[in-house]
Amino acid sequence: MWYKKLFGLVILGLFLVQVVSAAGPAPVNLGSAGSFAILSKSGISTTGTTSIVGNIGVSPAAATYITGFGLTMDSSNQFATSSLVTGKAYAADYTPPTPTTMTTAVSDMQTAYTDAAGRTNPTATELGAGNIGGMTLAPGLYKWSTGLTIPTSVTLNCQGNSSSVFIFQIAQTLNLGNGAAITLSGGCQPQNIFWQVAGQASLGTTSNFEGIILSQTAIVVNTGATVNGRLMAQTAVTLDADTVTMPTGSATTPTPTPTPSTTNTITTVTTTVPATTNTPTGPTAPTTTITPTTSGSVITSAGSTAPTTNGSVSAILPAATGGSKPLFTWQGSGYYEIPSGGSEIPATGMAPGVVYLITNPAFISNVNSWLRS
Repeated sequence: MWYKKLFGLVILGLFLVQVVSAAGPAPVNLGSAGSFAILSKSGISTTGTTSIVGNIGVSPAAATYITGFGLTMDSSNQFATSSLVTGKAYAADYTPPTPTTMTTAVSDMQTAYTDAAGRTNPTATELGAGNIGGMTLAPGLYKWSTGLTIPTSVTLNCQGNSSSVFIFQIAQTLNLGNGAAITLSGGCQPQNIFWQVAGQASLGTTSNFEGIILSQTAIVVNTGATVNGRLMAQTAVTLDADTVTMPTGSATTPTPTPTPSTTNTITTVTTTVPATTNTPTGPTAPTTTITPTTSGSVITSAGSTAPTTNGSVSAILPAATGGSKPLFTWQGSGYYEIPSGGSEIPATGMAPGVVYLITNPAFISNVNSWLRS
């Protein structure tokens, strides 16, 4: 029949669409620890001409464990200042309420570490066998059961969404090579990048680091390195003529933002097909229940509005070589309407006015069987 032919053409057609950028996981809440550029439990030391923009603090260590800064006590005895710090220095033995403030900040730092370490459903595990030098990564959760080495520069690309989040779970040490850089592109913000490190984090000489290090042990920043982020260690932080700048913003919950595509870029959506409802019978269209995927996989038509959230997905299937999969517009009436017209296919579970790319093999097989009937 003519509408079956037309539906078949839709399956093979390629449409110019808008793609919603993936935003990654939810950010890690630093709590009151977010008030510090450097926070440590056992000490902060520096040699050479270090420059820090933001507050520094230690607890339960005393002020004597902040060395190399030439601290000058404020008249309130609640904080000190230094020519190397654009901000204030705090320690557990200063006048109240500073001890309580520092205890809370360190507790919040440890809670943030536990949160980052406990995140599940990683985007990738053991990427690069623990070496990601030269790679370009999209927002997501990355996990290694070993240490992580970055001998050459790595790029983090937020795809135009400035609230996108990266979380790196590292079971051992983190090593950024001499002169290597963490490069941000596509609107990435350092306050939305979290490096959870179970071992020591070491930044090489003249390296450029972006993001927040949450280390269970020590952080060592070698000569001439630049950090745009925060250094938070459950032991000590060691500096040597480095520059540390705390980000001006705070981490925010990511909100997907539509990004126009000028090429035939297709982001896929998986479907879940119940075995009891997908058996074609003659010319009757197969019924399909759809499980919406993340908003990063929604494809919208020019006149529609994409939802800000859209559930979760367990797998993303690539587009077929040499062609695309069928696109449907959910009309909210129990049917998918073929964009170019024709018959309707019963289905449930999608948002009104949104075009979805169907890639589930079982669904496509059933549709093909129906077309041949």
